[in-house]
Amino acid sequence: MTGWLLLLSATVACLFWYNEWKYQLPTPVPSDYKAVCTGTTIALTDPTLKLHHRPVLIHFFNPSCPCSRFNISTLASLVQQYRSRVDFAVVLVTGNSTYSDHDFELRYGLHVPVLHDTTLARRCGVYSTPQAVILDQNNRLYYRGNYNSSRYCINETTSFARIALDSVLRQVPSPSFAIAATRSYGCSLVSCAKPTNP
Repeated sequence: MTGWLLLLSATVACLFWYNEWKYQLPTPVPSDYKAVCTGTTIALTDPTLKLHHRPVLIHFFNPSCPCSRFNISTLASLVQQYRSRVDFAVVLVTGNSTYSDHDFELRYGLHVPVLHDTTLARRCGVYSTPQAVILDQNNRLYYRGNYNSSRYCINETTSFARIALDSVLRQVPSPSFAIAATRSYGCSLVSCAKPTNP
């Protein structure tokens, strides 16, 4: 009996380790990817994003992606802290057409515009979830990247999205971040596919 319990425990530990390792690999860059440079003006077609003349944080979210779900509490914290000075929106990127705005609000308790404009990802140079895109008050790309270097967003010294928000509000040039801020980790858009080896 003890042998079976040890084997079961080892199997669970190996599965947990594999899952952690798999999501620490960078998301593969699509072959048709076109980079979008910082400073590029991003066309915002949704009227809910044109209500104020202030910065916007756009969160790209796939409910099937574990990394996207880990980031929701960080997004909620940013919304609470910056709501009076920054507009927020979530772009729902999912292959599940039955997942609605109401589902997102009900599940996560976030009352921000939920958009279904997947072309916004291409316009912003986003190819994975979760990703934060911050536009300045003139709709110019200020920051595109990760929220944090930590999967669970607990490392305050690498809280990239928060640092970028503070900088855009001070109207200073975008900070120079390490590659950990801008290399995409998480799930490829829609499919959540990850490589099986490095």
